Amino acid sequence: MNKRTERAEDMIIQADVKNVVVRKRVRKAMGDLTPLSESLRKHGLLNPIVITPQHELIAGHRRLEAARQLGWETIPARIVDQSDQLELIELELDENIHRKNLNTDELADAYVRLDKMRHPSALRKLWNSIVAFFRKLFGRRRSR
Repeated sequence: MNKRTERAEDMIIQADVKNVVVRKRVRKAMGDLTPLSESLRKHGLLNPIVITPQHELIAGHRRLEAARQLGWETIPARIVDQSDQLELIELELDENIHRKNLNTDELADAYVRLDKMRHPSALRKLWNSIVAFFRKLFGRRRSR
């Protein structure tokens, strides 16, 4: 276990969006925030931003800016008590480079699944109606 994960003072709070300080960042280009804003509007924030106890942003600049565009007053934030500038930059880099985007096949499969769920075939609609009828009639069985 590394020293960061052992820290008891790491915690998640609701930070005031206007009080989060954004200093010099590794990422310069925000890109189009519209899809992220729409995701936040629809699903909320899935991963909190990361800030210091002084509310200086470490990671999550795009999430913070999308929340600002939506007019959020607060945002979930993980406080990391770290003053070492080297480690703060490492945290920002780790947040952005140690992730893997979905490949083309994975994206295609996910969109096909979504389309089938949004637009079920007539046979699927009939099956769903039959299942719903029997659930109402007999109720759901509980597993023991």
